[in-house]
This record gives sequence, C-alpha cells and structure tokens, in this order.
Amino acid sequence: MQRFLDPAVLASISSLDLLAKTVVDGFVAGLHRSPDFGFSQEFAEYRAYTPGDDLRHVDWNLFARTERCYLKRYRGETNTQLTILLDASNSMQYTSGPLSKMDYARFIAASLFYLSIRSQRDAAGLIVFDDEVRDYIRPSTRPGQLARLFTALERAEPRARTNFAKPLRHFQSFLHRRGMAIVISDFYESPDAIVHTIAPLRYHGNEVVLFHLLDPQEIRPLLKGSSTLIDLETDQKIEVIPDNARTTYCAKIDAHIEELRSRTLAAGMDYQLLVTNQPLDMALRQYLTLRQAGN
Repeated sequence: MQRFLDPAVLASISSLDLLAKTVVDGFVAGLHRSPDFGFSQEFAEYRAYTPGDDLRHVDWNLFARTERCYLKRYRGETNTQLTILLDASNSMQYTSGPLSKMDYARFIAASLFYLSIRSQRDAAGLIVFDDEVRDYIRPSTRPGQLARLFTALERAEPRARTNFAKPLRHFQSFLHRRGMAIVISDFYESPDAIVHTIAPLRYHGNEVVLFHLLDPQEIRPLLKGSSTLIDLETDQKIEVIPDNARTTYCAKIDAHIEELRSRTLAAGMDYQLLVTNQPLDMALRQYLTLRQAGN
C-alpha cells in the first residue's frame, strides 16, 4: 500500500483526479485488510444503487431474489460536511525535495475530497487563503463538485503572507450546518494566536483538525556551512551557522510544534504533524477516524 501513498511517487502523476483515486483506492484497500482499522461494519439499512456506486457494496443475494440493485449502508456512512481551509501563503512554496509544501497540501486535499465525496457521499468545500480569501468553493454534493474542487486546488499558488483571521470569518459567515473543518498550513505564527483564531469554529459544533505541514529540513536542517536564510513571506534575512541550527533552532522548532499540539488539543481540536517526505495515510486516517466518531 505504501507505494500508493508515497509523495515522491505521486509527484509523477499529472492529474489530481487520478492521483486522488490512486491514493484513496490504495488506502481503502489497506483498511479492508487491516484487523485494527476500517469502515464500520455495523449494518444499518439498504439504499438504491446509483451509477458510480462501488459494486463491491451491492447485496448480490438480494439482487438474485428481487433483480434490483441495493447497496448495504453501514453506520458511520451518514452524510456530513467537510470544509478544507488551505494556506497558500508564500512560505508554502518551500521545498528541500521533489515536493513543495504546497504540492503536498494539494495531494492531501485532493485525496480527502475524493474520499469524502466518492466514498462517503459527503458534501465538501474549499477555502484557499493567504492574507485574503483567494478562492471559495461552497460545500456541495452536486454533480461536478469534485472537478470544481480539483480545479481550485490546481490554481492555488503561494503568495503574500498568512492571515488566519480572514478565512475563519469568511467560513463562519457561510456556516449553516456543522461538520468537519480541516486547516492545512505550516502554521508559522504564535500557537496562542493560531488557536485563539481557529478555536471558535468548535463553538458551532464542528470537528476541527489542524494538519501542521512541514518540510523535513524545517524540522532538522542540514547545513554544510554558514548560510543566509531568507523568510519567504517577509524577505527578512538571517545568518545561520550549522551549530546554531543543530541546537538553538531545533530546540525552538520542537517547542513550537509541541506548544501548538498541546494548545490545539486543550481547545478541543485535533492536531496532526505531517512531513512532506512521509506517506499520506496519516491525514486520511485522521479524517476517517474523526468522521466515524462524529457519527
């Protein structure tokens, strides 16, 4: 299964639709083989087959008796609403390998949308932001929604600085039903400010997940000599030596990650650190676990 989730392999797939299908099909196949995790197996009801449904869920015994196609519907398959808030600020263009953080974020979002709409029959929407809301696709299950979401992901390009306040206000103004909100960002901001801004989404009954996306070199930088680092959002420059990177910087980034994680959990939200050289399954598992728990 891992080869279907390896970001370096996925980078060779040019179509987000094909990429998402590859990731989700491999992921779901792995879940069905796993004794510890999978889709709920508690039968709830039947529903009529519609074109595009997975034929593996058809009750063929019932079809043999009635000559009508019905799918077994399981508990945990009731519809919900997913909104992804995608950080497209300049810092998301950073990369030390084949994929930038923005590329990886697109892969995550596309796979979650595919899993949500095709596998779970959920409504899904997208907010792309930096210091402004750059794109908004209202959550929907109407035909063509997946294509609209993929198009918006394709045109999302890093620019400007991060401002979490504006997309959150935008999201709340259009929030008519509770569901799940997933924020994908590198979260280069004070953990206190991040949680203070995002936590109000919980007051509306939403499940909120922070996917903290970092490049491996941002966690453990490998410098061969003195270097000049440039902030991608402010253009501020700083001279760094290897010893400083191994000690002071590593201690600070570890403290930032831990503080953001602990403050997020204390506020009743969920947190997952994602690194751009790791398979995508952590994001998909987090989403599916919370979605099933919410039902």
